[in-house]
Amino acid sequence: MSGRGAGRRRGPGVGCGSVASGLAALGLTVALAGAAAAQDAAGAGAPAAAGAPIRLQLNRLEASGEACRATVVIDNLKGGAIKSYKVDLFAFDTEGVAQKRVAVELGPLPARKTTVKLFDFAGLTCPKIGRVLLNDVLACEGGEGGREGCLERTETETKAGVPLDR
Repeated sequence: MSGRGAGRRRGPGVGCGSVASGLAALGLTVALAGAAAAQDAAGAGAPAAAGAPIRLQLNRLEASGEACRATVVIDNLKGGAIKSYKVDLFAFDTEGVAQKRVAVELGPLPARKTTVKLFDFAGLTCPKIGRVLLNDVLACEGGEGGREGCLERTETETKAGVPLDR
């Protein structure tokens, strides 16, 4: 037995294979911990209802008998399909006093599409409306984050000369 290293015993964990295995396991553990920390950090600052915005635009108010008819444009150009999108709206007069509450089903909203809907503020004439408030989203079936997520994603704007606020 004259070969170099023949007959030598190495202690546990001292062989080349053991060192390489240990380093690989340590590297994998560090990589996994780093990925988990990065994912936690990214999620910490992100809103609970991350998703594409739903843009709700009060486009027009016009007389319709004894009512004021509202034309609303719903822009869902970047989002997925929503089966039901029901909103709670309040019309305020020009002095800021709440006059009329309506619950309006604006869905379904197809994915990546703009939709136009009409509804009436019954018993209220258009010149009396000074502001419309999106009070809440009552239903949002199929939307990311449910009802609360849809409320968070809804952005408002107006072209009707009357503010549409959130």
